[in-house]
Amino acid sequence: MNNPLLNIDLNLLKTLDALLDERSVTRAAERLCLTQPAVSGMLTRLRESFDDPLFIRAQRGIVPTLRALELAGPVKSILAEVGELLQPQQFDPALSQMTLHLAATDYALRTVIVPFIAHLRRKAPGIRVAVVPVNSEKLPRQFEDGSVDVALLTPETTPPTLHTRQLFDEEYVCLLSENHPLAGCSALSLDDFCALDHALISWPGANFHGVTDQALAAMGRTRRVTLSVNSFLVLPEILRTSDLISVVPGRLATGVSGLVRLPPPLVIPGFSKIMVWHDRTYHHKGHQWLRELLVTVAEEAVC
Repeated sequence: MNNPLLNIDLNLLKTLDALLDERSVTRAAERLCLTQPAVSGMLTRLRESFDDPLFIRAQRGIVPTLRALELAGPVKSILAEVGELLQPQQFDPALSQMTLHLAATDYALRTVIVPFIAHLRRKAPGIRVAVVPVNSEKLPRQFEDGSVDVALLTPETTPPTLHTRQLFDEEYVCLLSENHPLAGCSALSLDDFCALDHALISWPGANFHGVTDQALAAMGRTRRVTLSVNSFLVLPEILRTSDLISVVPGRLATGVSGLVRLPPPLVIPGFSKIMVWHDRTYHHKGHQWLRELLVTVAEEAVC
């Protein structure tokens, strides 16, 4: 059976509730901040919807019919439930069981996600985190279908329709073994730098040319890259056990044992790391809290 309460205008239900409480069109109008003719018009629509007069004129005000009295409880219940829906969403990190889907490169995993998880485990141990690789072609669809909530990208790789927030700017440093013959130097000369054999991180893989080589080319210089790897995870061990040197983002060189970091002998343009998210999660209190935690973690990390 069709329930007219499920199809009726919410404003009409508010009017019916006020009329049931006040037993007066005038007082109901004052309570609803409406004119008396407006409330009378709504009462006419209510009578049509329920096929019942609902209220009968009396010596003082109006008297509800039996049908109106039957509706009193359900109407208040519906209005209360709607009121709860419209209340500001509450979020308690310590009790949350939500899942956060993150898209990140190896770089972002090492520099942002690792300290983020440490903070998250202390503040919100019930929240699960799923990390997936960044796929620029799939990312817009992943944001829409919920398989990615937040991505850690650079401005150049960010779709224009997404929300962004700057996390930090990154600079490059030289990284080499503490046993390397040049490890004791306070600075490398450009000649020494170009004469050494280099290891390069190539995120796409199989690339022996990067931003350092572009900077050298502008100076009319070159270097020899003898190793290209697509992940930072293996690079520290390679540097510790060889005479190779590598130019890496400064945050990747933080807290790595057995290695020495030195400033490059030339200007190598750095990059910015940003946080990206979709309209779908923009207003969600839990996601807002998680995004703020990511920002805090990024600000606290020191090169």
